[in-house]
Amino acid sequence: MYTLLKSEVGPYPEIEFAPGFDLRTEDHKARRRLYPVTVVYSVQFLVLLAAAVRAHHALGALVFVVLGVLAWIPIEYWAHRYILHGVFPKRGWLLAPALHYLFDASHADHHARPWDGNYVNGHLDTLWFALVAVPASLLLPVYTAPVFVATVLLCYMTEEWVHHGTHFWNFQWSYFQYLRRRHLYHHSRHGVGTGYGVTSGVWDIVAGTRIPPKARRLLLVPSAAVKSWSRRGPGTTSPHGA
Repeated sequence: MYTLLKSEVGPYPEIEFAPGFDLRTEDHKARRRLYPVTVVYSVQFLVLLAAAVRAHHALGALVFVVLGVLAWIPIEYWAHRYILHGVFPKRGWLLAPALHYLFDASHADHHARPWDGNYVNGHLDTLWFALVAVPASLLLPVYTAPVFVATVLLCYMTEEWVHHGTHFWNFQWSYFQYLRRRHLYHHSRHGVGTGYGVTSGVWDIVAGTRIPPKARRLLLVPSAAVKSWSRRGPGTTSPHGA
């Protein structure tokens, strides 16, 4: 359960360090929260894709898969920037109380305790959207809106696994290392307000929230200090002052 409200602590709360935490335990805790939506969204996508192929609309389904992936890229960015880091006060215009209830507690605990497995992954947070969008999409041919919505949800699940990896894993693939360093920079004191893209930095460029050039050079070609920070993982002091 979330404990911090962004309307009280701000969209980028200070990190609460926890000496002695066990990264493997937190990793396991976070993965258990992510398994349910992984199963549900994967099965949903495969069932709908199989139905489209069975109806002889494989090519049409592929088009909507591509459209779903392309749609997810800006959705990931804007949701992270304006929903997860958005502040929703209790009072205001008509929808303010509802938005406060739905979103104001989201993500603040994650930034305060980025090592805590209870606050890394989205868990069941998107099921309310799926319960509305999936039945509504089924009003159209299976290879169109249903496949599109299923693809967006599958992309969300994939993004959550990537996000999980940036906090708990340390694969040596160059692109993964790039994503990991830029996301940890986003968690640092100097990185707030930048690096909202988790799987891609494309929309950070478009929207003007790209990590500054000097820091970006360190992330792309890390110094020994940055390499050491990367090995220690989140929840430790970074060379950027996190």
